[in-house]
Amino acid sequence: MPVNEYGQMIGESMEGYTPGALPSIDFLEGRYARIEALSVEKHAEDLLAVYGPDTPREMWTYLFQEPVADMEELVSLLNQMLVRKDRFYYAIIGKATGKALGTFSLMRIDQNNRVIEVGAVTFSPELRGTRIGTEAQYLLARYVFEELHYRRYEWKCDSLNLPSRRAAERLGFIYEGAFRQAVVYKGRTRDTEWLSMIDKDWPEVKSRLEAWLTPENFDKNGQQYKSLREL
Repeated sequence: MPVNEYGQMIGESMEGYTPGALPSIDFLEGRYARIEALSVEKHAEDLLAVYGPDTPREMWTYLFQEPVADMEELVSLLNQMLVRKDRFYYAIIGKATGKALGTFSLMRIDQNNRVIEVGAVTFSPELRGTRIGTEAQYLLARYVFEELHYRRYEWKCDSLNLPSRRAAERLGFIYEGAFRQAVVYKGRTRDTEWLSMIDKDWPEVKSRLEAWLTPENFDKNGQQYKSLREL
């Protein structure tokens, strides 16, 4: 630990440090998943099954929005998302079918400190718990650390949303604590749990994710031999 001229411990030097760039993704592609910049023209038809009235009501409990009623409302919502300058939205495509199965975004971007959050994660039931969803998260994390060279990658959720916290920890995010009464939404209060992954964590996290995603880790029925927590 460095010590200054007053005998006080200080953080390590960041000599030559510069602010980070904003995301600029056309597409990212893996073995199972493809991430594309969100497009109303390309993705709206598929995303009606993700955001629409036939989705399970319980999947919206901890999200800020509610399901849309029809295609017209979905197009309006997607356009509202895309007009925002502080978030970058992406569609998650299953390569086997070419269908958009969910969306997420890079948001709350702090270029000066190279901090960024993955949020607004909206996965269809078809996407949850699959190699496609896990690989999509891997591809985005790899982009954040290896292309943007950000130092800190964040995940936040309602403290009562245990599936979200478990999903984050499975991917390698570390729980840091809760901000009490941080948000009011849907007419109720929310404590927000913070989790993060930093650049020093990434090599080990990357190795585990890549090992889990190998075809050899799955049987002919697509069942995993080892879970991420076992690797």
